[in-house]
Amino acid sequence: MVTGQDRRRLLLFGRLMCKRDRMGYQRVLLKLSGEALMGDQGYGIDPAIVTAIGRDVAACVADGTQLAIVVGGGNIFRGLKGSAAGMDRATADYVGMLATVMNAITLQDGLERAGVPTRVQSAISMQEVAEPYIRRKAIRHMEKGRVVIFAAGTGNPFFTTDTTAALRAAEIGADVVFKATKVDGVYDKDPNKFADAVRYESLTFMDVLSGELEVMDSTAIALCKDNAIPIVVFDLFGAGNIGRAVRGEPIGTSILPAV
Repeated sequence: MVTGQDRRRLLLFGRLMCKRDRMGYQRVLLKLSGEALMGDQGYGIDPAIVTAIGRDVAACVADGTQLAIVVGGGNIFRGLKGSAAGMDRATADYVGMLATVMNAITLQDGLERAGVPTRVQSAISMQEVAEPYIRRKAIRHMEKGRVVIFAAGTGNPFFTTDTTAALRAAEIGADVVFKATKVDGVYDKDPNKFADAVRYESLTFMDVLSGELEVMDSTAIALCKDNAIPIVVFDLFGAGNIGRAVRGEPIGTSILPAV
């Protein structure tokens, strides 16, 4: 039996797909992992990758796309690893949040050198280097053509930056969540270990949850599912891939509500 809520979700999803087919996505949330920023280095940030991201984002903003970014901190510190090494889990997560602020400020510099006006909003107050996270202000920034980078996760321990991406996407009314990674989509097994790994063109949220596919954590997937926000997983390192994703071209793996 189809409930009223299900009908509303299907209607919303249909509108989003029509919008994508006509002109690409209008407001997007881009999730960047910290590991992607370090490239082939073992630690830190690769300036060449930041420059390439700035170039791609600048092209998208010039076309009128409203764009927000959530960046991870795994290239500097990962809370789960710190916890496994004996740190208090909450303390380790707070250190990880501070790492995301470092990445966000670096990314802001790269974007502004590419000519993109950018604001960093932090869930943890640090007024000397970033604005506090204010939803309405973030939306206003995007409406004025600025990119907003959300830093410090949700501001709470025990939540990943994937969950932050899903939460912020719902809050700002994003049409889609882009997860830009080191692989070109979602596979049935690790393509770096298995030559016969098969890439999925599309999946439903239930496929991801029931199959325990390592796309995002289950909280993030559930948030996107409940709010009918599609997810597109694609390779960050292909030149122009962010622009192709924004235009709605077939790329990577799409994760969609079940119809």
